[in-house]
Amino acid sequence: MPDHTSERLASYADVLAGELPDTWTSAHLPADAKDDLADLAERIWDLDLVAASLAEHPPTDAAVLSRPDGAQLAVLNRHDSRESFLIAALAPHALPDEAYRAVPEPNGIALGDDPFLSAEQVAGDLLTRYDRALAQARSNALAGVRSSEPDRVVLTWQLDGSIAAVPADDRAGAVLTAHGFVQDPPSGLYRLSGDDTQAQAHALRAIGPQLDALGIGTALRQPTGRSAPSAAPASVPPVAGGSRTQATRSR
Repeated sequence: MPDHTSERLASYADVLAGELPDTWTSAHLPADAKDDLADLAERIWDLDLVAASLAEHPPTDAAVLSRPDGAQLAVLNRHDSRESFLIAALAPHALPDEAYRAVPEPNGIALGDDPFLSAEQVAGDLLTRYDRALAQARSNALAGVRSSEPDRVVLTWQLDGSIAAVPADDRAGAVLTAHGFVQDPPSGLYRLSGDDTQAQAHALRAIGPQLDALGIGTALRQPTGRSAPSAAPASVPPVAGGSRTQATRSR
């Protein structure tokens, strides 16, 4: 039998996306997309209404609204006596954990069952706070990983096992890209996935000498409690760094 609650959420999100300022697309995550739903719950940028709801009701389906610059919103069912929805900002994957320090959470809001009125509410409230928080987090990211030395690449371990970096210049960016780093245009960061640790270690061994040949130094910064892999190049010394906690950004 069709899941009318899920269909209603998907339809609502489609209309809402079309009514928001700028260009937004909507993608529905059904109940069988368990990994995507778990990732979404981890990325909810909220320490108030939506976080409290998720603590009692993990999402069984959701809709993700996406803007070309990387901003994303999650639309969720509201589990109370009202037939309405919740909407929350999603923290970008690409930013390093330290970028969220001292950035106020753009806490989500409750929506009514009219997506046209809800679009006005989101545009005038949540989006304003979300855009401000995104700008501050992206600025923090660039300031945090750029070295005071212009010809240096700082590689920052993330708690999910990936590595984020800002290249010193286009030459360094080309080296990073050649070894599996993928650029996130809105933030300017390059990220190397930690899904394949052998490939990641090989990339770390390779980029150090290549950057050094260009006169560009490297440094590796790691969150507290994380050890750099033994395969990492000796020329890239670990530098202790802080890790983001739930008090800084809702996970």
